[in-house]
Amino acid sequence: MKLYVGLDVSLVRTAVCILNESGEIVAERQVDSEPDAIAGSLAKVQGIIERIGLEAGPMAPWLFAGLSGQGLPVVCIEVRQMKAFAKASPVKTDKRDARLIAQAMRTGLFKATHVKTDESQRLRLLLRHRQAVMRRNKDLINTVRGTLKAFGIRTGGGKNTPYARRVREAVADPSLLTVTEPLLVAYEQGLAVLAELDRMVLAAAREDAVCRLLMTVPGVGAVTALAFRTGIDLPERFAKSRLVGAVLGLTPRVYASGESEHIGRIAKCGDGTRWLLYEAANVMLTRVKGDNWLKSWALGVAQRRGMRKAKVALARRLAGVMHAMWISGQAFSLAKPL
Repeated sequence: MKLYVGLDVSLVRTAVCILNESGEIVAERQVDSEPDAIAGSLAKVQGIIERIGLEAGPMAPWLFAGLSGQGLPVVCIEVRQMKAFAKASPVKTDKRDARLIAQAMRTGLFKATHVKTDESQRLRLLLRHRQAVMRRNKDLINTVRGTLKAFGIRTGGGKNTPYARRVREAVADPSLLTVTEPLLVAYEQGLAVLAELDRMVLAAAREDAVCRLLMTVPGVGAVTALAFRTGIDLPERFAKSRLVGAVLGLTPRVYASGESEHIGRIAKCGDGTRWLLYEAANVMLTRVKGDNWLKSWALGVAQRRGMRKAKVALARRLAGVMHAMWISGQAFSLAKPL
């Protein structure tokens, strides 16, 4: 008897639903959100487990690795599709979600998502921590600027240590400076942490052969190369380089029904690599002095559609070019390859 399993994972407990080939419920239970606990629970059921499904989420890579390491046929599935199915029911519980995932496993109505390798996840962690520190520093600056405006003190913006010194010089009231000083100290400490993370990112990019190759593209730095490297993870999973832009959310949304067809803005899906590619496109078009075939192509798009759309188009083109470079192992050429 073939069995199909749905796992609705939460931080502490996981709802498990097991269906047979006819869609009948064989077993339902709650187990600890641990790979060994889930595998042990499935081992007690009589039958051949054909497929195990769990939604992509914070704990999905760890559970996927643990279950697949024990030889179980686990699949990580797209969250948005499951949410669309769940909206059909007015009642939402962990048990019902597990049943829905199990039914998707049985009928094949699911979209599998790629689970990144351990190396890519570790490098991605570095980028996320760097981004978190950047956001924290920005929040501290905005808080200081906003609160001091109530007292007529305008400090302006800043991204480095002189900003804290400028604030201390601008605040003449000792009582205001006393309550502002802890935020300035936290901001300066955040800058030191960010500098250390930047060194780690640069070292990781220099040690990785793929990142060194990708950084031969004008406008692509260590952060963008590392984000693309970890976002794509395994280049062979794309049959064509032009498909990479769609996965990163850089292709337009399309709505077509009957005689009506609407092409909207870009999808903005993916793992956040999109905005870094946009920044790289912006640098290539506005700061890179030399000429190359990609820049010339994007400037032509800008003349027809405007600079903003040209940057998005260039970001999408960069995704495909960088993937092709990764596959071929060839550095970027200023002249368009034949």
